[in-house]
Amino acid sequence: MKDQLQFYIDGQWVDPAITRTLEVVNPSTEQPIARISLGSAADVDLAVKAARRAFESYSQTRREERLALLARVLEVYQRRYGDFVQTISQEMGAPLWLSKAAQAATGVAHLATTIEVLKQFSFEHVQGTTAIVHEPVGVVGMITPWNWPVNQIMCKVAPALAAGCTMVLKPSEIAPLNAILMAEVLHEAGVPPGVFNLVNGDGPGVGEALSAHPGIDMMTFTGSTRAGIAVAKAAADSVKRVAQELGGKSANIVLEDADLQKAVTQGVQACFTNSGQSCNAPTRMFVPRALHAQAAAIAKAVAGAVTVADASAEGMHMGPVASEAQFHKIQALIQKGLDEGATLVAGGTGRPEGLAKGYFVRPTVFADVRNDMAIAREEIFGPVLVMIPYDSEEEAIRMANDTVYGLSGYVQSGSLEHARRVASRLRTGMVHLNGAGPDFGAPFGGYRQSGNGREWGEHGLREFLEVKAVMGYGIKEKE
Repeated sequence: MKDQLQFYIDGQWVDPAITRTLEVVNPSTEQPIARISLGSAADVDLAVKAARRAFESYSQTRREERLALLARVLEVYQRRYGDFVQTISQEMGAPLWLSKAAQAATGVAHLATTIEVLKQFSFEHVQGTTAIVHEPVGVVGMITPWNWPVNQIMCKVAPALAAGCTMVLKPSEIAPLNAILMAEVLHEAGVPPGVFNLVNGDGPGVGEALSAHPGIDMMTFTGSTRAGIAVAKAAADSVKRVAQELGGKSANIVLEDADLQKAVTQGVQACFTNSGQSCNAPTRMFVPRALHAQAAAIAKAVAGAVTVADASAEGMHMGPVASEAQFHKIQALIQKGLDEGATLVAGGTGRPEGLAKGYFVRPTVFADVRNDMAIAREEIFGPVLVMIPYDSEEEAIRMANDTVYGLSGYVQSGSLEHARRVASRLRTGMVHLNGAGPDFGAPFGGYRQSGNGREWGEHGLREFLEVKAVMGYGIKEKE
């Protein structure tokens, strides 16, 4: 077991103000693999002061300097790629194939996209006689989750660096080791002291102190809606900007003219990817009532073909969920679905056969679900799909929008134009048509209780910029 007990503050590794530790547990084995320190308000204050000092000079760097810095970060990250793959797999349970192909890969994608955005972005233009100037927002507090850890760190850190901001990161205490690796990468790449700071800890000890700190100009948070509300409340007294990417209960509308076999298969597989631990996962599948039994049979076959195994195992399979708390939450909601009278098509409570240890969940599908059931309302955040029959397209759209969330949506149709029409009526920040994958240049974020603000691409860079109007800028001087 490794001890990772220091924080990265002002360009060096420092001891915490108070000695308090937490074990990082491998969810496949339930065994500790490392110990980290849990920070306090004193550690946050030290990090914020370092970031404020660094902002004075880093905010004045030229675009070319920041491009060169990001290029070095990308180079070092790619050299350490294998370390990220192994670390993410061990600490949060992503199978090695997924950690390599997607989890660690998002770091490369966000860095590369940010570099291209920064090359083209217009930080200043003259409108009449007034200059419209985009300037770095300041010192940014960052709180990131455990489910796609590098993705959420890099889609905040890369654009913040590009904008000229300095930052303090609190990663999830469940999966903090990849963030320590990230600090090593940024240090080796030559990020100036104080520009990036890392303080490990939990929400009450570090997250609240960071959100409330008057030296923080902006908070960017990814996690549960409950925790996002707490961040916003803590930030309110100092009127700092708050950007949030929160929960979801995304609808997947399978239209009558869709290829049912293909649509249901893709929907089930997408729901189960990353063990269902994606905020934008298509967890509510709406199917025409006349096709519901047939769709349920397809879903049962797809779920039955999923292999569940230790994250370190070779080959394509589903790993565990990330923690004991998450495991028990999912089990309780599966039981709730049974109690509510939904039809269990596949899976159910308990671990998959042959797995007596580890936070493994049976790939589960419920059919004949009503949209008012708890399993259709609450974000389960596990490999659990609910299938909801509908009688008309209008009813499907109404039920899809009948949720407190609004992160993503999915539409399956044999006609692209038909899919586009339905997509235009979904109250979500994103919609995937006919199995379309992610676009790292497109804005990522949601409506309502799925958050506010956008990440990824140019929209992600803009989140870290203030807008200044300089009047009289374009008036010619008198000779």
